[in-house]
Amino acid sequence: MSDEELHRVANTWRVADVVGAHFETDASRDGAARTLRLRAPGLGTELAGQHIDIRLTAPDGYTAQRSYSLASAEGGDEAEITVEELADGEVSPYLVRGVQPGDQLEVRGPVGGWFVWRPEDPSPVVLIAGGSGIVPLMAMARRHRALASPVPFTLLYSVRSPDRVIFHDELHELAADTRAPFELMLFYTREAPPETTRAPGRLTREEVAMAAMDEDVRFFICGPTAFVETVANRVIDDGFDPDRIKTERFGG
Repeated sequence: MSDEELHRVANTWRVADVVGAHFETDASRDGAARTLRLRAPGLGTELAGQHIDIRLTAPDGYTAQRSYSLASAEGGDEAEITVEELADGEVSPYLVRGVQPGDQLEVRGPVGGWFVWRPEDPSPVVLIAGGSGIVPLMAMARRHRALASPVPFTLLYSVRSPDRVIFHDELHELAADTRAPFELMLFYTREAPPETTRAPGRLTREEVAMAAMDEDVRFFICGPTAFVETVANRVIDDGFDPDRIKTERFGG
């Protein structure tokens, strides 16, 4: 498709086939995270950090619409979203527990051009995620590796406990892959694994500062609203240019 055709399709509601699904965290636990692989014309993107909209329609005509960050940035007609189940959610419980390969979903997108990593930018990158805020940052990390980019990437990922780490195995694979520089730093707020020497607690200003030694660094921060605002404000207070800090948040 031409760029004009892709733009037109992205802004149109259409049906996507669910072609794959797997859990990223323990399916037996509340709040599990699940990845869905979807296929529709023009659904894939190479612009890491974009999102799509999903609309569900009940038999009585009631509709619910939510936006989900893409976990993939591969281009083509396929894309992945990773959804964390919310106990009181209207859409996430169905996406995590109900929908199966072979089903169809109504989608729109991909959209978004601000919270994206552009490979032509040589600036070092610090990714900071809280909980399921890892999803768009994972798209960036995957794109970074696929291009064998020489740009230094550092990911600070804050989660409640080890069983809540989304993309656990792949994150460690990224850190071990020598094709693209990627440093992984995990922080646990409530329960830490026995092998770590850091006591459970929130991500500190000092820990963020240690990861951001270059004044030209670009920050991408994603997670719950309170987490994002706290981290972003600390980074600004430490003297980093607000124009080099991009945020995406969810929740109240």
